[in-house]
Formats: sequence, C-alpha cells, structure tokens
Amino acid sequence: MTVKALMPVRIVNLVAPLDHKSTDMHATDTSTPARAASGAAASLIGESLRHDGLHSATGPRTPGIATSTTATRTTTTRATKVVLLPSADPNLFSLLVQAWLDCRRTKRNSSSAQAFEAAAESNLFDLHAELASGSYQPGRSICFVITRPRPREVWAAQFRDRIVHHLLYNRIAPQFHAAFTADSCACIPGRGTLYAARRLEHQVRSVTSNWSEPAHYLKCDLANFFVSIDKTVLHAQLARRVVEPWWMSLAAVLLMHDPRQDVEVRSRPHELALVPPHKSLFNAPDHHGLPIGNLSSQFFANVLLDDLDQFVKHRLRAPHYVRYVDDFVLLHRSPQWLNGAREQIEGKLAELHLQLNPRKTILQPVARGIDFVGHVIKPWRRTTRARTLRAALQRIEAAPASDVYATGNSYFGLVRQAGASHKEQAAIARALLKRGHAVDGNFTRAFRRKTCP
Repeated sequence: MTVKALMPVRIVNLVAPLDHKSTDMHATDTSTPARAASGAAASLIGESLRHDGLHSATGPRTPGIATSTTATRTTTTRATKVVLLPSADPNLFSLLVQAWLDCRRTKRNSSSAQAFEAAAESNLFDLHAELASGSYQPGRSICFVITRPRPREVWAAQFRDRIVHHLLYNRIAPQFHAAFTADSCACIPGRGTLYAARRLEHQVRSVTSNWSEPAHYLKCDLANFFVSIDKTVLHAQLARRVVEPWWMSLAAVLLMHDPRQDVEVRSRPHELALVPPHKSLFNAPDHHGLPIGNLSSQFFANVLLDDLDQFVKHRLRAPHYVRYVDDFVLLHRSPQWLNGAREQIEGKLAELHLQLNPRKTILQPVARGIDFVGHVIKPWRRTTRARTLRAALQRIEAAPASDVYATGNSYFGLVRQAGASHKEQAAIARALLKRGHAVDGNFTRAFRRKTCP
C-alpha cells in the first residue's frame, strides 16, 4: 500500500517588487509585512504608500513554486516544479516616479499633466500596479492635423501613457545609444538639428579638403517613413538587445498597440482631407505604422534605421555620412561611387520593408549647397534655409501683439544656430521693429513693448 502526503501549494509573488534578495526558490514566509525602502520616491509619496504599495504581500499574487511530496514504504521522492514568470524591475516604482518627473518637465502647464498631478500618489500607485501585474494597456489617443510645414497627422497619447513611454525610454535607450553610430541624430541626448548640421559641415570640409577639392553628395529621404514601418521587423530588432523579459514585454505592448482602435479626432473633416491618403496612419496596413508625436515612436525609428547606419558605415565603408530621422546624406568625390551606394542602400532598405522617395533623392556637387535639417551648407558658410526665414517673417507680421515678443526671440535663437546668420537676424530685427519692439544692437534678442499706464 502506498501512502501519499500532499503539501499545500506555496504562492510566491514574482511580479511585484520584493523586499528581499530575489532568488529562483525563496522559502521565507512572506505573510509578515516588511518595509520596502525607496529613496527616490520617499520625498514624493506618503509613508503608507511607500511601505504598503511596494510590499510583496499587498501586490498581485501569481503562481510561483508548486511543491509536492510523495512518500512510500521504501523511498521518498521530492519533485519541485518551478514556474518562471517575467518579473518587474525591483526598482520599478522609483523609475516610474523619475519618468513622471521627466514627462511633466515641459508639459506641466497642460490640463492633462495638472489633472494627473492633482492626485499624483494615487495615480502613480495605480499605474505601478498595472505595470507590475502585466495588465497595463495604452489608453485613448488624440489625433489632430498640423499644416506647417506641410499637412500631417499628429497622435497624442494620454499623459499617463506618456509617462510609460519615458519609463521605457529611460530604461532601455542608453544601451541602444551606446551602439548607435556617431552619425545617427534625432531623439538622442545632445544630437539635435544643430549637431546634425555641424557634423555634416565638418564632413563636407573633410571630403573637400576644406573646400579646395570638388566632391558630390547624395541626399536621400524615405518614402512615407512612419506609416511604412513594419512593426514585426522592429520587434525582432528590439528583442536582439532587450534581454530582460519584463522590459521586452512592455516594449512589445507599446510597439504593437494600434492607436486607431481608440482615438479621439480633434480636427475637422476638411483638415483631415489635407493629409495625403498614403501618409495617413488610418490607411496603414495591420502591424504597420507608428504614430507621429510619441517619444517611443521617435526612439523606435532610430532602432529600426540603426541597421541602415551600420550597413552604410561597415559594409559600404562610407566615411562621410549623416542621418537625421529618415533624411540622410552621403559624401564622396566620385558620383559613380555614390550611384553604386544608392543601389546597395535600396537593397538594404528592402530588407527593412522600406524604400527611398525618388522625388527627394538628389545627387549634386557639394559646391551647389546642401539643404539639411533647416540649414544650407555652402562653401565657407552655413546659413538658414530661405523657406524658414520666409515663414519667420510671415509669422512675426501676422502674430497677435501679445505673441510677437516670444515669436521673435524664438526665431532669433533659431537663425543664430547657423554660422553665417547676420542677414537673417537683420531681417527678423526689421520685422520686430515694425511691430513696435526694440532690438539689441547685435540682433540677438527683442525687448517687450513698454505699456502706457
């Protein structure tokens, strides 16, 4: 006769942050409350939230280790079955608080940010609980149309979802940035439009031996880039470097989310009609397209095109190359070499399910000037794009009196980024003088109008 003694199933929380050191098999009784320390959140949340909200006994419980014992007359066999689930980062709440602080830095005056901050402790605790349990799903998006510089859709996520975008970006972006080439710009700290313009100017001087030798440039643009992105290709690229299961699952949630399923459109039908159908996310195939306007979309775009950067630098061995989002420039003294490089780049883009825009693919001598990220690089000088200056003058002329001061100083800061910008600064100064604002002698800033008592 065989006697079987069954022990009760032990439940161990593998999702919520634990107070003890994480191990595969933990036998300590977790029914006794323990205090969890979170220095980063201590000054922002109350004692009860800090102690109970991060405690494993109060968080969602998931099956962990099931143990059974079978006893016979002669032998005793102990079988242990371990079920491993993706565990949230033990510092998730601290990281979430930092993501909230980063997110509100430039949005603190918006109504959505103020509504979230009015009950920040409760909202952060609820968001943490959803993330730790794996039940988080992005909410409703807002879609509207902008017309400058050309009509395009902008998709704005809810404030709580933007916090999650910052959370993911803060955690996984540094390892990608470390692997990106120095010629990859946009959505990388310290690598904005000014960095891209200066780097291209430096490379032009290098390939032309400081403007003493002729050279050519190949400028390319991707057709319908954000709408054409294949999410399955991007998911595989993320999986190559994001090795933590929980963070990869969060990246997949944000990447594969389709904002069209729950959207509030805040533009009129005639405004939506201004966007070409092939550039509208509403017309994108399933599992294609990223919404323009989200931090995660900009970061994902860089991850996708890093394969192109590595191909150009290490397979084509192009020493002079700069990319800003989907615009990139190659420099070489031989136009034939650039034509051959374009054919190979088209083959690489086909692997990423992308293609070049033939109307925006330009091969010209460098001496004619390179129009890139709002700057025009010409021999011995870098100026502001003429279209940008025209738009600045029109906006200053048409802006309400209360907005002229801010608009003028904004454009002063923009055109000053170009090395040879005195002419543009003088034009903006004249426009501001016509609107009644004083300007300093160096054409670098405007002053507020003095109101009469």
